[in-house]
Amino acid sequence: MEKTIDCLFIGHNEMDFAEYEKTIRKMGVNSGAYRDLNLNFIWYDRPYSVSEIFNALLFSDIDSNGANVENGTYRINETFKPLSIGENFSASIAYLGTYLKKRGFTFDFVNSFQDKKDELKEKLIKKNILTIAIITTLYVSALPILEIMDFIRKYNHTAKIILGGPFVSTQVRNREPEELNYLFAHTIGADFYVNSSQGEAALVKIIHALKNDLLFEGINNIYYKVNGKYVSTPSIREENLLSDNMVDWTLFADRVGEYVNIRTSISCPFSCSFCGFPEHAGKYQTAEVEAVEKELRQLNKIKTMKSIHFIDDTFNVPVKRFKEILRMMIKNKFEFRWHSYFRCQFADRETVQLMKESGCEGVFLGLESGNDQILKIMNKTTTTDAYLKGIELLKEAGIMTFGNFIIGFPGETYQTIQDTVAFIEKSGLDFFRVQLWYCEPITPIFREKDKYDLNGESFEWSHKTMNSREASDYIDEIFLSRRKSAWVPQYNFDFDTFWHLVHRGMSPEQVGNFLRSFNDGVREKLTEPGQKRVSYEVLKRLKDSCLNGNDFDSLTKSNVNLVGNDDMDAEFDF
Repeated sequence: MEKTIDCLFIGHNEMDFAEYEKTIRKMGVNSGAYRDLNLNFIWYDRPYSVSEIFNALLFSDIDSNGANVENGTYRINETFKPLSIGENFSASIAYLGTYLKKRGFTFDFVNSFQDKKDELKEKLIKKNILTIAIITTLYVSALPILEIMDFIRKYNHTAKIILGGPFVSTQVRNREPEELNYLFAHTIGADFYVNSSQGEAALVKIIHALKNDLLFEGINNIYYKVNGKYVSTPSIREENLLSDNMVDWTLFADRVGEYVNIRTSISCPFSCSFCGFPEHAGKYQTAEVEAVEKELRQLNKIKTMKSIHFIDDTFNVPVKRFKEILRMMIKNKFEFRWHSYFRCQFADRETVQLMKESGCEGVFLGLESGNDQILKIMNKTTTTDAYLKGIELLKEAGIMTFGNFIIGFPGETYQTIQDTVAFIEKSGLDFFRVQLWYCEPITPIFREKDKYDLNGESFEWSHKTMNSREASDYIDEIFLSRRKSAWVPQYNFDFDTFWHLVHRGMSPEQVGNFLRSFNDGVREKLTEPGQKRVSYEVLKRLKDSCLNGNDFDSLTKSNVNLVGNDDMDAEFDF
């Protein structure tokens, strides 16, 4: 008889983009949510995100195992496998699996729902699983969860399903009790919901209670069903010390793959007025350098490993600790590369040199604005001059820079936006993205809504100086203006995915050309709304940038049927 698995973790569900686009479009094509999404896809026979068009152009004839396949006159290099968020090994699965193992419980996992459906099916039909925990870290809607729920119930009716993470906490925070109960009971239908910024202690207690036929009422931070309705237990913040619960990567060594997300801290030491993360995540804490070193040494022994993404909200603070970590990495001569989020106002020449020597390939900069007054309202505790100095040091060291900006924050005007545009040009950032401000009630700025005459929330809002529709118009203007820095789309392709392409053998310049070509396709959609399909010329440049300038027509002869000459009227069978 198969040994019982106390908990099966199911990682991220990268939903079919066409279905997601259709759902957001129901909000209205002029809604803030849709206009924000609209800059992240191109049209052919349906909408395609960056990763989907990459896969469609290169792998329509590749077999399911990613093997080299003869396609007309060319052969695809084996390093050019399809892109997927599921390539990143989940930090949540690694952490929670380690946490359970240390407490005597067994676990299993599938890191990516879409990529591992066959494997998941085999696990489910054995019916030796006590609980199933669905990771919700990246979800802003219930749709990907519902797809997983349907799949589970199709093959297994005995395991108890547990949901936790940011999605659940957001629903509890933003919904009225009756609405929340309907979502939990009728829309999703899980057996338990964990409402905690950490939640690992609650997960352990649920499993313990199920194994020992105990009551659930003494477990804090959970919702569970009683007589068809969910009841909640007291909400008491868990205080699990990160240094005491570092990941044991030996448990995952045979299934880690090439890319890993890890954390060395919890929460954030800053209080930016647009961000609710510190309030949700709790008190800021960091792991000891020795504990981080132990994790990295384990990862360095995994020969498939290529790159680490440090997911700390601010990896380089405190500065002294950051330098200690860098020196530790240099001392160990780790073979992997790494990238992280970074506050460039704290950059100095010594730090940047240590970063480069330790294997840093790039940093994501949450700059948010190029106007000092807006930065002050955001409580960023810095200036644009400090930003420029930090970016200059990073560029001198050859560390790739990705700048993120928010448009529409309270106090924003046409002039402050122009300052941001001028800053982007002056800074020489390698890549950037501009996003519509997302108004969330948990954030500090929302507590000052009367001061700014702030109304609405999410992507639909207005305040004294701007509303979300005006901000969306300005963002479109910025996008349509070609700039030295390349715009990086967000949905299913982000700062981290850039490095996946580089580690496949594409140069940063090639990836940049690929993104610029994709953005040209988005521009066609914005400037010529009657033209449904992206032009042949854009597709040709996309293909060429992927395959280092090889001839497009010969590379695609088995799956391209041109109608007429090399113009916009082309037929492709992806």
